[in-house]
Amino acid sequence: MTLAGKRILLIISGGIAAYKSLDLIRRLRERGAEVRPLMTRAAQEFVTPLAVGALAADHVYTDLFSREDEQDVGHIRLARDCDLICVAPATADLMARMAHGMAGDLASTVLLATNAPVLLAPAMNPAMWAHAATRRNVATLRSDGIGFIGPMAGEMAETGEAGEGRMAEPLQIVAHIEALLDDAPKPLKGKTAIVTSGPTHEPIDPVRYIANRSSGKQGHAIAASLARLGAEVTLVSGPVTLADPVGVTVVRVESAANMLDAVTAALPADIAVFVAAVADWRVATSAANKIKKKEGEGPAPLELTENPDILKTIGHHQSRPHLVVGFAAETADVVANAQAKLARKGADFIVANDVSPATGIMGGDRNRVRIVSKDGVEDWPDLSKGEVADRLAARIAKAF
Repeated sequence: MTLAGKRILLIISGGIAAYKSLDLIRRLRERGAEVRPLMTRAAQEFVTPLAVGALAADHVYTDLFSREDEQDVGHIRLARDCDLICVAPATADLMARMAHGMAGDLASTVLLATNAPVLLAPAMNPAMWAHAATRRNVATLRSDGIGFIGPMAGEMAETGEAGEGRMAEPLQIVAHIEALLDDAPKPLKGKTAIVTSGPTHEPIDPVRYIANRSSGKQGHAIAASLARLGAEVTLVSGPVTLADPVGVTVVRVESAANMLDAVTAALPADIAVFVAAVADWRVATSAANKIKKKEGEGPAPLELTENPDILKTIGHHQSRPHLVVGFAAETADVVANAQAKLARKGADFIVANDVSPATGIMGGDRNRVRIVSKDGVEDWPDLSKGEVADRLAARIAKAF
């Protein structure tokens, strides 16, 4: 969607991540949004009102007691004359004041007076984000209906510091805002969905594992598409390097056993889409310590045992979702293998694709799938993984 005609009040609070707000303004305006900036005093130590105002093409509000801005009770007008308020970056200090209803400056006063949706993009040192006081404040704000995106894990501005605390990237924030303001029909509103995505890692020892070649791109895209159609989505994801999809609850797992436990815990659900490339086998007993090479000896033998079949388990479960969709990643006899899986695994239909190395599908951005059901086979053209996800979500919605 575009943000044409949408009015965004952007509150920039103090922190080194304030520099990202400049790109965020540009990205929002590219999509047609009107951006009205408000800067705290601390924010002005990192970026200037001149730069912010030039990019926003609007007046920058900074002072609760401005004679010019407050002659018509400007803080109330700012609080009400917008479709959404985004705080980026949101500091620990500002979130603490929000959680306790304090209104000592323009930003906190506007946030207390608004009836518009509020989205926070936190940014702070990992120790501050993990602190018990911050966790209490975040829980309070969530219960008050405040939205969050991030923080993300990564390197901090401080040398040698890393962890969860980086502000989400501007394009991630824009996508979240688009989802919050999306007024398109929601045919899956009120429905719950489980999606699995990515590979699983089956430990051999503390540093080695068995895995499949999956980036998680297709599964994450499907979770996002179902959420855009109004479904309440739980994404059970193996180890991937992708950002969490907007509006989706993400449960992170490592092994096939972990994934099955997480999927079962998410039941009951209306929809289940099993996209993850789950490892078929695991080591019967993983070593507690790293297996060392021994001079003159061959590799230590590995005894493998079969992993649980998550699709089959849920396809025949007593709390089976109304619609169960499986994926079949094949390198030969794609349709025949998918048809064999259909009844055996209790799926309503199978999304089959050829993942031979020459196709570039594993880890790539495009996919070509066939939908195999008891009614026959549908051939879909070569599409981006996002387009496959949208088509599949629409097909699922039609089933309801």
